[in-house]
Amino acid sequence: MKLLRYGLRGAERPGILDANGQIRDLSGLIGDIAGDNLTPGGLQAIADIDADSLPPVVGSPRIGPCIAQVGKFVCIGLNYADHAKESGLEVPPEPVLFFKATSAVTGPNDDVIIPKNSEKTDWEVELGVVIGSNTSYVSEEDAMDHVAGYCIVNDVSERAFQIERAGQWVKGKSADTFGPIGPWLVTKDEIADPQNLAMWLEVDEKRYQDGSTRTMVYGVRHLVSYVSQFMSLQPGDIISTGTPPGVGMGQKPQVYLKPGQTMRLGVEGLGEQHQNVVAYSK
Repeated sequence: MKLLRYGLRGAERPGILDANGQIRDLSGLIGDIAGDNLTPGGLQAIADIDADSLPPVVGSPRIGPCIAQVGKFVCIGLNYADHAKESGLEVPPEPVLFFKATSAVTGPNDDVIIPKNSEKTDWEVELGVVIGSNTSYVSEEDAMDHVAGYCIVNDVSERAFQIERAGQWVKGKSADTFGPIGPWLVTKDEIADPQNLAMWLEVDEKRYQDGSTRTMVYGVRHLVSYVSQFMSLQPGDIISTGTPPGVGMGQKPQVYLKPGQTMRLGVEGLGEQHQNVVAYSK
């Protein structure tokens, strides 16, 4: 299934794509794409609905974040060997964990705002893993039982805040609009192998990232298990699994986003995102 949320910011309604790509309204049957609706039982209940019987959504509504009420937005750093190399850093002996503030979550096609005093706002196309059940100390063997599905994440980053200021990476990852997710939550039954998905990102129609989840250092199964050794995970939590090479910081000379530019990015089987880059204004 491809589940989504549509409508004005803060007033999104749950929806599902039918076999013809038409959005159908789920709001008469479920509250939102969140919580218990992401558990195996909740997803099965949605799957049992005849999508063609649901009201079609007319027009071209705004597509919101595909998950509501994200509890944790866990990110994995330097998880592609080729990206670590372009960053001039060693592949870590264990996954690097950091958080993105959930206030950064935004729709897949919403504007990305360059923060105040930013000079090095960058892009990162990533595979997002959406948790579907309470998860703690899960084994790698059982890890996939705790995955609801996948979505695209643009892990927008301000590199000066992230690297050149003292402290943790979270400062460079958490500005408002720095977490576009969606357009859809694609349930795991539709993705045969999350470790074999093409992924790409363009800025003003120039392709900078053109990679594959094949080059992940630590795969999805390992990451779900690994993160669960340090914190419990709940339905709707997202693990953003790292980015392939081609980020602005890795260019020679380095290239960063400017107001007026447009990003377009996608992951095989998960759709596309389109974002206009705008300047911060109070």
